[in-house]
Amino acid sequence: MSTKEELQKIFEEIKADPENAKYTEQGIDPLYEITPEAKILIVGQAPGKRAQDTRIFWNDPSGDNLRQWMGVDRDTFYNSKKFAILPMDFYYPGKGRSGDLPPRKDFAAKWHKRLLQYAPKIELTLLVGSYATKHYLGLKSQAKLTDIVRDYKAYLPEYFPLVHPSPRNKIWQSKNPWFQAEVLPDLKERVHKILED
Repeated sequence: MSTKEELQKIFEEIKADPENAKYTEQGIDPLYEITPEAKILIVGQAPGKRAQDTRIFWNDPSGDNLRQWMGVDRDTFYNSKKFAILPMDFYYPGKGRSGDLPPRKDFAAKWHKRLLQYAPKIELTLLVGSYATKHYLGLKSQAKLTDIVRDYKAYLPEYFPLVHPSPRNKIWQSKNPWFQAEVLPDLKERVHKILED
């Protein structure tokens, strides 16, 4: 079986999983991207409503900010096949009182490892937001994301933890000027180096 066929088989398994039945019944497919050529993995929270409706991940102001943080344009991001996208949940979880609901617990543990077998060239994993960061770094839920991001060099070269690029995080950025001054220039440099190799 070819890699493409194996990836399609997993895609169908995700759709057939009883835990995802309410989405599959509505004709909603899981949203993620894995390619054997990928060099950078982005692990975020879960698709937003707009991303799910348009079938384009990071297709919103948060995605624009993330691309700006990395110093890449939309064409490179979507068409280079150098980026793998694995949200902590592959489906929009719905609205909560203060924004989108969190990704379903244990969803990533069930599917990520299997899919990542087909992306053997990953050199850097961007952990975007607290759910991805704490899951991949094995941190306790009470760990503060600000402290983790400030100490990002401790997790390199494999992982690069980041706050969520939501426009609502501009207040956080203004309170933490080191993020723009130190973290983002390093992120851009690392991303460019990997993409140029």
